[in-house]
Amino acid sequence: MDSSLLSAATADTFNGNAADQIPPPSQPPGTDMTGISFRDQLWINSYPLDRNYIFDYFALSPFYDTTCNNEILRRRSIHPLDLSHLSKMTGLEYMLTDATEPNLFVFRKQKRDGPEKVTPMLTYYILDGSIYQAPQLCSVFAARVSRTIYNISKAFSDAASKLETIRQVDTENQNEPSESKPASETVDLKEMKRVDVILTSLYRKLAPAPPPPPFPEGYVSQEALGEKEELGTQGGESQPPQIDPIIDQGPAKRMKF
Repeated sequence: MDSSLLSAATADTFNGNAADQIPPPSQPPGTDMTGISFRDQLWINSYPLDRNYIFDYFALSPFYDTTCNNEILRRRSIHPLDLSHLSKMTGLEYMLTDATEPNLFVFRKQKRDGPEKVTPMLTYYILDGSIYQAPQLCSVFAARVSRTIYNISKAFSDAASKLETIRQVDTENQNEPSESKPASETVDLKEMKRVDVILTSLYRKLAPAPPPPPFPEGYVSQEALGEKEELGTQGGESQPPQIDPIIDQGPAKRMKF
């Protein structure tokens, strides 16, 4: 091996430049990994899920790209989510965008082209210790539209099959000869006449209702009073009110001895 190359490698090692040269991952994470999840129960039992340790836990998953800038900071013994260092670098990086300790953490994979210029790429979330890749919005819309189209097509197919069955039944009913109504539904005129004769004979056998009792002498009914008042009003003559002899006219006079 050339001595110059060996000395250069040794110098880079002592200067700390070898830590920045990260070998590419053997299996880089793909863009669509929504069908898998990651969970390390042993790590969860050993370390808490908080802002200080959550990135180390995320780095164990297959969603983590070891060529990102966060890995460079880790090898320099700098916190991988330190924005003051990440903003000075360019390339792939992960940012913790939301955290609800210890249940939910959201990471965003983005490409940084400058201190204020970043392009979001993918989103990952850690829910109760399990890591997932969030689906893209276009994939969600495509799945929902496909499911809606499938349900609508199935509904039309079911409706068409039911209408065809109803049409066949109607055709069969039209082809069948009209049957006469059963005897129980027909009206028997002789039976009706017999019932009328029985009711008439019973009505004749019953005694007539007794007449109402006569009114007492001097009693005037309300109808007669109303007629007299109408006649008096029409004639213009005021008549004294009729006194009902049945109603008590006051205390009786005592006899003097």
